[in-house]
Amino acid sequence: MYLKKVLWATAILGLFICGFIAYQIYSAIFTPNTEFNNQEAFVYIPSDATFSEVKTMIQPLLKNVGTFEAVAKRKGYTTNIKAGKYVLKKGMNNNEIVNSLRSNNIPVKVVFNNQESLEDLAGRIAQQIEADSISLLNAFNDKAFLQEQGFDINTKLGMYIPNTYEFYWNTTADSFRDRMLKEYKNYWNEDRLKKAKAMGLNPAQAISLASIVQKETVKVDERPRVAGVYLNRIKRGMLLQADPTVIYAIKKKTGNYDTIIKRVLNRDLEIDSPYNTYKYKGIPPGPIAMPDISSVEAVLNPEKHDYLFFVADVSNFGYHLFAKTLAQHNRNKTQYIRWLNAQNVMR
Repeated sequence: MYLKKVLWATAILGLFICGFIAYQIYSAIFTPNTEFNNQEAFVYIPSDATFSEVKTMIQPLLKNVGTFEAVAKRKGYTTNIKAGKYVLKKGMNNNEIVNSLRSNNIPVKVVFNNQESLEDLAGRIAQQIEADSISLLNAFNDKAFLQEQGFDINTKLGMYIPNTYEFYWNTTADSFRDRMLKEYKNYWNEDRLKKAKAMGLNPAQAISLASIVQKETVKVDERPRVAGVYLNRIKRGMLLQADPTVIYAIKKKTGNYDTIIKRVLNRDLEIDSPYNTYKYKGIPPGPIAMPDISSVEAVLNPEKHDYLFFVADVSNFGYHLFAKTLAQHNRNKTQYIRWLNAQNVMR
């Protein structure tokens, strides 16, 4: 009888211990384990990160990092870390957290627009994906890539079409560049190539001209008219005489692209540079800045008119006065010169 009682007591104790262990396992796996007030928290896991680094990274977001580690080991996550951007939602349990970190790499929106140079673009992109600015710039300037794809030192900026794109955060520099090449080719579809060809332009020339339009006016609705002026001048064999190209030539010559020039002087028009459209005919050898899509579309779909000149309209800032003759243009120009002098803008 005594032995029977012992056996029953042992069995009950065993069941109790097994139940306690099962409860502990269940709690470790399925009890909510987040420690943040927002509905979501984002985790950015770098390439080649170790589990120890991941654990340190998310520890402030968890109530109990020990139970998380235990579940991560059971699910094989500790030896299978994946880089990327991951979301943890308030109230997630360890099982859900590990599943999210293992298989729910979510994309980020990458935005860039009107960067002045590839250096600026690399810096902008490095703020949005894992790749650093140096690796991005090296990828942008890869000579073999540029030669293979038909770009050169002057035209390479034109490959990057400003827009909002989705990328995985852990995208490499080369992968980013290659995706931008794909987007460039997608943009230059048969219809756009046909429009450019009808005006005697190839994509590189259209983008270079669009960059001038971009710099001439901030008003999107005015860009087709400005583009029409330059295309009219090209048809007539006239110099483009675009002040932004002179400013770019000065910056390129000095190497100081942060220089602010509000007024182009007569002596500036003598600078010897293929970007000086007061001295050299035709479209410059490359873009003077990164034009956005509205400027490129303005070149491909210009306003039809007979204007050959334009100057800033001081009575309607941001817009311009357009003229068909030099005499009319000179009259329009007088009001602008007077305004510059009144504002004491000498450079």
